[in-house]
Amino acid sequence: MAELTYKALVAKVGAKEKALARNAESVKKAADHIKELADDTVTDAQALAAKSVDPDSRSECQELAKVIRGVSEGAIHYAAKAHDTAKAAAAAGDQARTTHAGFQEAFDRSDVTDLERVSRDWFEQE
Repeated sequence: MAELTYKALVAKVGAKEKALARNAESVKKAADHIKELADDTVTDAQALAAKSVDPDSRSECQELAKVIRGVSEGAIHYAAKAHDTAKAAAAAGDQARTTHAGFQEAFDRSDVTDLERVSRDWFEQE
């Protein structure tokens, strides 16, 4: 098992923050694309109606548009939650840096050997 250090924690939290933000943006783009498909399907249904296509075909096209729009709304909701999660990860990263940066500074400043074995209280006093 890899040793967990402050620097490793900061690096991992930072990587997760970035990954969550990228994923949230990807989901948002996909949701927007799905919404465009739903809008196109509605346009197709209107074109069918203008050409006097049978009511069942128009109805199926309109129903498909509703389903696609529902998928889009679900994806948009998911994207919003992913964005919230990304913001929470950023806040956790900020908190970790605020809470533990002093320990790392004391560790880096010290010339004592085997600091990994020193109690947390010592770092707080430093």
